[in-house]
Amino acid sequence: MSGFERGTDGPKVIVAGVDGSASSLRAAAYAAGLARRQNALLALVYVQPVLAAGAAMGAPVSGATEEIAEGLVAEIRESAERVKEIFQVRWEFHTFRGDAYAGLVSAADELKADAVVVGASESAGHRFVGSVAVRLVKAGRWPVTVVP
Repeated sequence: MSGFERGTDGPKVIVAGVDGSASSLRAAAYAAGLARRQNALLALVYVQPVLAAGAAMGAPVSGATEEIAEGLVAEIRESAERVKEIFQVRWEFHTFRGDAYAGLVSAADELKADAVVVGASESAGHRFVGSVAVRLVKAGRWPVTVVP
């Protein structure tokens, strides 16, 4: 018997990238529905940015991003509590460090993701540089769903 095989009987782990933006929260809700229907684990991933330039100037970067992560966990717990009588979703919250793309790739690899769900970029600059979603799709390592 060979090792790990992705998605043979439907997804077992669905990774959703969350950063507090409206599109990332819609992506998390969409991923929660997928996870519920597939009886999969929903792994909500916040990638804590590493801002070397800000830190070098004495900006309190780590504390601010820790607060974002704590706020996201509180918001997710609140949402899960509101719908717990309607449906149950197994979920975990993970924090990775780095840029969003590298952090999501690390999370998907480490958690053996069968699928990745992200929100569409809300930044105009990404039309030229490429959004995290586009980079994940181009990587071609997992099915990627981009939620508007």
